[in-house]
Amino acid sequence: MVNSLEDVKSAANTDASPDAQANPIREGDLVLLWFEKKEITYLVEVQRGKKHPIHCGKPLLVDDWIGRDYGGKIICEYGDGYLLKPTMEDLMMKASRESGIIYPKDAAYLILRASIHAGCKVMEIGTGSGSLTMALAQAVAPTGHVHTYDCRTDLPKNAVKNLTRAGLLSTVTFHQREPMQPFDEGGFDVVILDIPQPWDEIEVVKKALKNGGQYVSLNPTFNQIENTAEALRRHGFLQIDSLELLERHILARGGKTRPVQRMVSHTEFLLFAIKPALEASGNPQCWTSPAVSSPAPVPPVLPPASGL
Repeated sequence: MVNSLEDVKSAANTDASPDAQANPIREGDLVLLWFEKKEITYLVEVQRGKKHPIHCGKPLLVDDWIGRDYGGKIICEYGDGYLLKPTMEDLMMKASRESGIIYPKDAAYLILRASIHAGCKVMEIGTGSGSLTMALAQAVAPTGHVHTYDCRTDLPKNAVKNLTRAGLLSTVTFHQREPMQPFDEGGFDVVILDIPQPWDEIEVVKKALKNGGQYVSLNPTFNQIENTAEALRRHGFLQIDSLELLERHILARGGKTRPVQRMVSHTEFLLFAIKPALEASGNPQCWTSPAVSSPAPVPPVLPPASGL
């Protein structure tokens, strides 16, 4: 217990000690090798005896990195490099690909907007290379789970490779499924579709979602989100909303700050909706005001008859 100002100072000094700040690299860890000269990066798994090639100069011996702290600097023929701890953005952008990926800017907003958090049960239709799957798995871990479905008959090897490298494979179950096939699982908090015709899946997806569950669809064209939005309305979904996110980096430099000349503009449209709660009869629940008895009619007051 902290009882005095001296105790506070002592605790602060302990936290600031070199041992408290240590963050050593171990065998099997992932390292983002970043060269400041041209901001070139490599995602490297640290293994003894491994030599990692770079774009200019001799391959680097990875053994030398073991035991060093993240953030440390190395010097090679090309110039100074830094050993950084990779983020989920790095893992997504460095994923082994066999198709286009969902970009971090879209994945981050999706996770926040759909309230995906630890303990959630999430369905993903369209595994692809597993870029979004990694972000979802990180968000629901350690107590949640991601079920990802793809129509391919072979196991999505790239996705498995990427999830394994990220250390998130145990949080994901892979399924093979034909389009519009009913799901064996139910009670999902969120369902995310990254397929060409998401409107075809709405009926079976609706049955698998919890009441009040979140529906998210990702598509690159106006026609796709238009068709999906209309299908969601026909099935009674609520709060249908679509948007896109544009990402523009800024070169922040003394006296000459400006936007970069290239930017990540259109990648996907994000379409959101919420499943309504239904009664057993299938009719939407509604509130009916209690019956109120009408007051008895008041007879009109007639003027007195005039004498003749």
